[in-house]
Amino acid sequence: MSATSPDSPSAAAPGTASGGAAPLDPAVPLDTTAVWDAVDEIVRWLDRESGLPPEQERLLRLLKLSEEAGEVAQAVIGATGQNPRKGRSHTWDEVHGELCDVIVTAMVALRTLTPGARGVFDGHLRRIAARVPSPADGHRDTPAR
Repeated sequence: MSATSPDSPSAAAPGTASGGAAPLDPAVPLDTTAVWDAVDEIVRWLDRESGLPPEQERLLRLLKLSEEAGEVAQAVIGATGQNPRKGRSHTWDEVHGELCDVIVTAMVALRTLTPGARGVFDGHLRRIAARVPSPADGHRDTPAR
């Protein structure tokens, strides 16, 4: 089975020719406008449809993350056939979709908590990216323990 088969996890595409993460230049704004515009629209829609007090709605949007993470776990178990009763009940493409649901749900939750979600996320992503060592730093490409 190839690494890109729907029945196996796909290999992550390297960010640079050397295989390291592509650096995020702090002077260059990330172009995520369309993504955050969609998140803003989802938040507006959820706000319009909610009959709950804002405090309760906020908490439930945060709890939704746990539900979505559980769906990722269920899909991984199904894709690997770890439940003998169900066998291979999911594909890796379904795992990918569930991971996307987690990402979108987290973005919606963040935007619900702060109107400055774009800047909060941008700054946090830059801080994480800055911690990733490059191959030139002499670090091997092995998982952290």
